[in-house]
Amino acid sequence: MDALPPMHISMFPWFAMGHFTPYLHFSNKLAIRGHKISFFIPKNTLNKLQHLNLHPNLITFFPITVPHVNGLPHNAETTSDVPFSLFPLIATAMDQTDKQIELLLKELKPQIVFFDFQYWLPNLTQKLGIKSLQYLIWSPISPAYLGSIPRKSQGTYLTEDDLKKPPTGFPDSSIKFHSHELRFLASTRKQEFGSGVLLYDRVDTGTKFSDAVSFKGCREIDGLYADYLETVFGKPVLLSGPLLPEAPKSTLEEKWLTWLEGFKHGSVVFCAYGSEALKPPIGFDSIEEALPEGFNERVNGKGIVYGNWIQQQLILEHPSVGCFITHCGAASITEGLVNTCQLVLLPRAGTDHIMNARMMSSKLKVGVEVEKGEEDGLFTKESVCKAVKIVMDDENEVGKAVRANHAKMRNFLLSSNLESSCVDSFCQKLYDLLYQF
Repeated sequence: MDALPPMHISMFPWFAMGHFTPYLHFSNKLAIRGHKISFFIPKNTLNKLQHLNLHPNLITFFPITVPHVNGLPHNAETTSDVPFSLFPLIATAMDQTDKQIELLLKELKPQIVFFDFQYWLPNLTQKLGIKSLQYLIWSPISPAYLGSIPRKSQGTYLTEDDLKKPPTGFPDSSIKFHSHELRFLASTRKQEFGSGVLLYDRVDTGTKFSDAVSFKGCREIDGLYADYLETVFGKPVLLSGPLLPEAPKSTLEEKWLTWLEGFKHGSVVFCAYGSEALKPPIGFDSIEEALPEGFNERVNGKGIVYGNWIQQQLILEHPSVGCFITHCGAASITEGLVNTCQLVLLPRAGTDHIMNARMMSSKLKVGVEVEKGEEDGLFTKESVCKAVKIVMDDENEVGKAVRANHAKMRNFLLSSNLESSCVDSFCQKLYDLLYQF
């Protein structure tokens, strides 16, 4: 494919590490192709991402000051800095950066801005003669099934019964939910996320007024849902490719390397619950401090509980790791799929986590989901153990099928041309959006 003339793109992701990181990974893939990236980021978060910028000649960080909002701790900028209950206040603070963003855009004059939760951005860019692309870092299956736009005829507050059935025209009949999930999904329609803005409205308003929408994914897996959304949205829907993790520059920390090398090949179960899920309970300064008395002694030599950021990608690549219990975040799913460890799916109560788990277990059959109580959503150590045994047992028929499907998916994702052709196709469509319409 002929190289396209360089584009100038601004990136403005939601203030969470789980959004900054994939936006930066994608920036690296665009920079390889010669495109210039201006990346907007809270100033105190800059140091956490600098090492992931593989093309500093083309990717420039522009620090922004996050205004203080009553109720937030001093200097809180991102969701990493606060408990879950304060995430809506981070959204309020992000919304109050609009004047800074406007000044930056006037000065930098990018051709297009990528955003996700900043529902006000398309109106701002339109005023400045700049295009906007809502880039959502999850698969298009979530908004295709659960989004308000495909269900606009059903009203704003959908019931559990409404959500049992897919929206009109949805191209897949394999998605089913448990009672506790339907209850959670219905409750999220009423969730305020920032001053006076519902979470779903925050996303849907951005979708409605942006020039185009994009999702993480590739046509072979997600094309069905992207095509459906293009019809529903009435505007271009682009797929960025699977966003495979780049080879890290760093090596695994010595303490983890030494620990892992004490175990047989494929015998370690690695459980990670997202970059921000494992927060200390109220009244404790750390996860370790909150563990039951004697816990560390009981698991000594067999296991470790660690409550801080960890080198997940490098751990998953270690030959001792045979099973990955994941919360089903988009980045974790991809990192699990491109490694040889088997997947046990234990989704968090999050819309895209539930959809990812169902896609991986019911549709693609590349992992086994942990059984939970139908009504209460609770799981037991026995149910986790059962799922791990299924994927790890060489003689288990379900496990055999899952391992074979995972191996095929891994080979597909790592095939030499897949990701580069996805990103090339994305760039061509972006260029068409900028210059031909």
